[in-house]
Amino acid sequence: MNFIERLKSIGPGAMVAAAFIGPGTVTTASVTGARFGYALVWTIAFSIIATIVLQEMSARLGLVSREGLGEALRGQFDNPVLSGVSIVLVVSAIGIGTAAYETGNILGGAAGLEGLTGISANLWGPAMGLVAGALLWSGKYKLIEKALVGLVSIMAVSFLIDAILIGPDLGALARGFVPSVPEGSAFLITGLIGTTVVGYNLFLHAGSVQERWAGPEELNESRADTILSIVLGGFITISILVTAAAAFPVGTNIQNVSTMAEQLEPLVGTQAKVFFGIGLFAAGFTSATTAPLAGAYATAGALGWDTDLKSTKFRAVWGSILLVGIVFSAVGYSPVQAIVFAQVANGILLPIVAVFLIYVMNDRDILGSYANTTLQNVVGGLVTLVVVWLGLRTLYTVATDMGVF
Repeated sequence: MNFIERLKSIGPGAMVAAAFIGPGTVTTASVTGARFGYALVWTIAFSIIATIVLQEMSARLGLVSREGLGEALRGQFDNPVLSGVSIVLVVSAIGIGTAAYETGNILGGAAGLEGLTGISANLWGPAMGLVAGALLWSGKYKLIEKALVGLVSIMAVSFLIDAILIGPDLGALARGFVPSVPEGSAFLITGLIGTTVVGYNLFLHAGSVQERWAGPEELNESRADTILSIVLGGFITISILVTAAAAFPVGTNIQNVSTMAEQLEPLVGTQAKVFFGIGLFAAGFTSATTAPLAGAYATAGALGWDTDLKSTKFRAVWGSILLVGIVFSAVGYSPVQAIVFAQVANGILLPIVAVFLIYVMNDRDILGSYANTTLQNVVGGLVTLVVVWLGLRTLYTVATDMGVF
């Protein structure tokens, strides 16, 4: 299969990229570029490598075992207490967590449309949520996949054009791939990694590959899809950071990323505003679609329900998540307490899921010859150490914000 054919076969991996390139990523990359220029580009490069390592394992698990990560998690524990704790953790962190972030996904995409049309984001938000719901309700995996692949392509083109129009310093960009930690950048480093290495994507990927491919004989195609798609996602994130780095003096604080399009207009013209608005809409819509889908795969799998896209319980899970986002976006309300809970739960869950993923990937009863090699365990272990650090940092940040420390 040549490179062009591999591009045409992109699917589940693009859904993962669609999930992590959301308004949160646009915001974090824009703020990072404005404050620290190109200095933290290396963080995105590392995040992409880490994501590829973990997502490849998740996809391999789904493709070989024909189980999602939720089902595998439930089946590994004979002790009913441990099994119950794992189920509660998954349902709370993934189900409630995706619901909490769904408002931001919808409002982020709606902000892009508001910048393009002048119509309030509070009107665009519910409309966008209903369209996402109709797409998911179709129950047609290929239709959902094609829509998301198309929007990821639109994001890539939009943000790349902005990066080109703004005229980045290529020498400074190249130096940005050399690791450095400027004073005051630790929080944003954590943020860039955290918006890329996403716990619920591991559940999404293990479920979606089963819809696309029949078995392990297509593992090479799945790996190519994973690598190409996630690298493209990293390329998009770098383009966003580069645009902000080139547009603003180092040290600039962007208060509201939805106004960044207006800030770009006097620098490089109306086209930059238009392309940024389109990219922000695509980022919001793709995340608003994939977050409920990931929440449904994780929750249904953990509870032992049918993960068929047309099953009633599966639809009920993603429908509930999407409804939360639609209602809160309509009133312009951000459920702060729910988001704080989601941060804490995901901060705990991501390291646990990463550790469990490596554990189950060594289970030869499930995977046979497709179990992890020593090299895969070493690389996965290193990535997991960083993920553990990220989780602890998230918990510390939330505790500090709540006045615990």
